[in-house]
Amino acid sequence: MKILGICGSPRKGASDFLLRKALNDLEKEESFETKFITVMGKDISPCRHCNTCVKTKGKCAIDDDMKEIYDALKEADGIILASPIHFGSISAQLKAVIDRCQAMIMEDLDIFKNKVGISIVVGGDRAGGQELAIQQINTFYLLNKIIPLSGGSFGANLGACLWSQDGGAEGVKNDEYGLKTLDMTIENFKEFLLEFKSK
Repeated sequence: MKILGICGSPRKGASDFLLRKALNDLEKEESFETKFITVMGKDISPCRHCNTCVKTKGKCAIDDDMKEIYDALKEADGIILASPIHFGSISAQLKAVIDRCQAMIMEDLDIFKNKVGISIVVGGDRAGGQELAIQQINTFYLLNKIIPLSGGSFGANLGACLWSQDGGAEGVKNDEYGLKTLDMTIENFKEFLLEFKSK
């Protein structure tokens, strides 16, 4: 099974570290093949809502680095979206990726059907908007027939929520509780994929 991780941070820090950690954990299972994509350094314009993709049934009017992401999303069985918290929300870069998926959806309304998705979010504050950010990602999943998962009750109710203490990767390594939410979410993702996709 192919697992795609997209890091929505414009810099290398906590989100990058956490997503790579998650993908490395999944790679230990021989059933999974992982791919990491970061928005950092990429040219990804926001959606212009020009409706070219509606008229052409999938061709986006913008020619930029989204093509790599489109191709990887089409191949993926599982999707992990990771984002830093920017003003209580997902990053503008990840929102651009989500909005630009309109072109894929206009190609095939079921293009994402039965893929499985989880979220990893990290803020400089413990309560900086992590759950709202996960809800934004889950809204994208639900609207497009992607099955959203969390880590389950008693610890990771909506997904992986972490606190970097504004210390980047080094800061988040000290968030014992947050790392537990990541482990729970990845374990649930792994178990669900192995059971669901084997049917």
